[in-house]
Amino acid sequence: MRIAPRTVLPGVIVVVLAITLGGAWWWTQPETAAPIPVPEAAEEVLPLPPEPPRVADSPEYEECLGKLRDDAQGALSYAEAWEARDGGDGARHCSALALLALGEPERAASRLESLAARAAASPGARAAVFGQAGQAWMVAGRAINAHGAFTLALALTPNDPELLVDRAIAAGMLGRFADALADTDLALAQDAQRAEAWVFRAAALRHLERPQEALRDIEHALGIEPGSPEALLERGILRQLQGDAAGARADWESVIASSPDSPAADLAEQNLALNAAGPARR
Repeated sequence: MRIAPRTVLPGVIVVVLAITLGGAWWWTQPETAAPIPVPEAAEEVLPLPPEPPRVADSPEYEECLGKLRDDAQGALSYAEAWEARDGGDGARHCSALALLALGEPERAASRLESLAARAAASPGARAAVFGQAGQAWMVAGRAINAHGAFTLALALTPNDPELLVDRAIAAGMLGRFADALADTDLALAQDAQRAEAWVFRAAALRHLERPQEALRDIEHALGIEPGSPEALLERGILRQLQGDAAGARADWESVIASSPDSPAADLAEQNLALNAAGPARR
């Protein structure tokens, strides 16, 4: 999934989207449908946005942001010392991103949300920081907090397709698939070339027991982004639910072959193993 660098933490939404799509296909059958499991907090150092939204303009701010990628602990120490010297919003933003890079998403999310609520930056920059807070909340497994943060961001930039997709994913994590569908519809009205929005719309439709529409959305996503592992994972789930075990297996094997180290591949491997185990293990 490709998302512009304005607000996104690359990799974070990929992980959440793949988990939200559903790792075990039988969870999604109508008679046993349940809310999607919330992911555990990431164990690895979290990725950072290539171009963080700017909430300040100073040499200290640029120096602190420059440390994030290679020396997150050093960035945190720098930001804390700078904040003690009245570094303001720039210091607070850098310290929050450093915490995120150090694998502390809850602390990072809380600080990002607080900063966005009171920063003197432009509405667009504040919305971007609320978006970062929402993504961090999702990594921390706090979908309700994430949904709230994305809603605050959308109050500032109501037609932002990235934020609408983010909120749709949070709604899906909460089992609110009608809300998720509504947000993906709004996102696609703004930008119909967002493959990840079509994939998540398909997942929401599947949970709403509208599989034929879901398959059409997946084919649309694959037309935009051929070989998308998230799209192939979802199509495999849909095929399995329709009794096409061979087609499902082909899609999941394709995910593993093309993206062997991705979250989608991990979920595809789970599905293949359970498929091989037979109905008694489902």
